[in-house]
Amino acid sequence: MAAADNNSNSNSNSISNSNSNSSSKPKIVTGSAGYVLEDVPHLTDYIPHLPGGYRGFYARNTVPLTPKVVNDIHKRGGTILGTSRGGHDTSKIVDSIQDRGINQVYIIGGDGTQKGASVIFEEIRRRGLKVAVAGIPKTIDNDIPVIDRSFGFDTAVEEAQRAINAAHVESESVENGIGVVKLMGRYSGFIAMHATLASRDVDCCLIPESPFYLEGPGGLFEHIEKRLGENGHIVLVIAEGAGQDLLSESIQFLDKQDASGNKLLQDVGLWISQKIKDHFSKQNKMVINLKYIDPTYMIRAIPSNASDNVYCTLLAQSAVHGAMAGYTGFTVGPVNGRHSYIPFYRIIEKQNKVVITDRMWARLLSSTNQPSFLSAKDVIEDKKEEELSTQMVDETEYSDDNMEKNVISYTG
Repeated sequence: MAAADNNSNSNSNSISNSNSNSSSKPKIVTGSAGYVLEDVPHLTDYIPHLPGGYRGFYARNTVPLTPKVVNDIHKRGGTILGTSRGGHDTSKIVDSIQDRGINQVYIIGGDGTQKGASVIFEEIRRRGLKVAVAGIPKTIDNDIPVIDRSFGFDTAVEEAQRAINAAHVESESVENGIGVVKLMGRYSGFIAMHATLASRDVDCCLIPESPFYLEGPGGLFEHIEKRLGENGHIVLVIAEGAGQDLLSESIQFLDKQDASGNKLLQDVGLWISQKIKDHFSKQNKMVINLKYIDPTYMIRAIPSNASDNVYCTLLAQSAVHGAMAGYTGFTVGPVNGRHSYIPFYRIIEKQNKVVITDRMWARLLSSTNQPSFLSAKDVIEDKKEEELSTQMVDETEYSDDNMEKNVISYTG
């Protein structure tokens, strides 16, 4: 049985074994290398799904997912399950799982959805139900920790190239052209960073993890003026979560949240574009031509590329292997290239973010020739915070109190 949820733009699926019969042939056998699935294609004989996100568990009827129905879904964008925000009523969800006789739940989505999966898993464990709960990491933001990358990230980076290329063409075609591209990245700037590195046409990349300032020596305006003087044009990429502190200072900022508890962000793309226009209008030094491109939802709506299609297959197979083996309370994903089962507590303890004192960000600064917007004091403080965070995680993970509880559970 399956449902789709949009906590951090996500889908959630669950599988019900409606053919559970004591006389049926086991679909898992023990081999020399561990647990091996047998007769896997027959698993599709009994997969229904619940559309409409977490709310679909208790507010929708099931829809069968036959091989014919799902045959071409990898060629489409969006989700056939439907999507929504909010609706996470843990008690109602687990009641529905129990009433419908579901014994495997697969939850697909980003960091918010994985947190919801963890809550469902804890409630199922509290009730003593023999139900496997497995998470599959799907978010273009790549903000899920521990794993190498999340499903959808490669596709998003590839598609972002088209917007950056368009901004480059437009800015290069006019005198003092400025191309501004806003990409997704509420708290993590991975799409903007990797798209910038892949493009090589970007002159400045702004992400949530790297504070910046507009005025004064080493500021954004100075960098724009310098690049316009040298090249006659500039391309600026900005993640949607960047510069929110500056936005709140300049306009009336309302601290509102969406149905999933995410902070509603102001449109930093429009804001930075207007700020740049105002600056050059006041300076009266040169006339600029600014083009603003916002491809965010166009990027999210496209079909996955070949790399993500292969990756999605591996994630699905890993999740099914784990659940059929009786494990629960885990998210699947590659860790240093090896597909692993990671306990929910490790997945939800923090968000994956760009480390601006790391080599990848240094490579970006070298590519764009932009200022770091950081003083030596800022770099030292960031390194101290990173070391302290790593130390706290290690101490918590390996403490005597947590050695027993911080493991993947077994439903058998």
